[in-house]
Amino acid sequence: MDAASPELLADQPPASVLSAFAAVTVSVGRTAAMVIRHKIAMPRDRVGDVLRFADGSHGRIYRDTVITGAQSADPAVLLVCFRLRWIRGAGHTAFRVESLLNTPLFAGFSGFRSKLWLANDENGRYRGVYQWDGTELAESYARRLWWVLALVSPPRSIRYIVLRGLRRDDVVDDPTLLAGIPGGESAWWRITERVPTSTGKIVL
Repeated sequence: MDAASPELLADQPPASVLSAFAAVTVSVGRTAAMVIRHKIAMPRDRVGDVLRFADGSHGRIYRDTVITGAQSADPAVLLVCFRLRWIRGAGHTAFRVESLLNTPLFAGFSGFRSKLWLANDENGRYRGVYQWDGTELAESYARRLWWVLALVSPPRSIRYIVLRGLRRDDVVDDPTLLAGIPGGESAWWRITERVPTSTGKIVL
């Protein structure tokens, strides 16, 4: 698939709750094994940067999780967003600290390669920007993640989109790769700019 016109998949119904529970359980076990083997890293070079989106919102990168040495033969970018119930003010800071404990819920899924964690935007939405190996695997994860997010989020706030043939870092560094995708003109998922920390901090 040409990077100028990537295939787009979005917002299919969630998978069954039993398949979600089983997949998360497997992920927790795999993550534990990777931690023991020092296969999970949290690089800091993008932390603090801000991503702007086509809908006028922006989110600050507060964490980066990477599976070291893993390649993507069938690259896909997955973007997920959600709002949290009942969280206000300083509660967002507490959530960002606590969210590190959620790593086992996704890092062990087949095809996972990396995730940028974005803080809440002006509308209270959190986003994740993932690198995945396998479009279908990325969508399978998103449809199972729904049940985890639904425990703490209004279901209608949970959205996802998968872009086949793109790489996370390429899209973040050169958002023009997303320009021209049908329906992306004012979409919550279309990154329009990365603002490096060195050019001035945006406070959310």
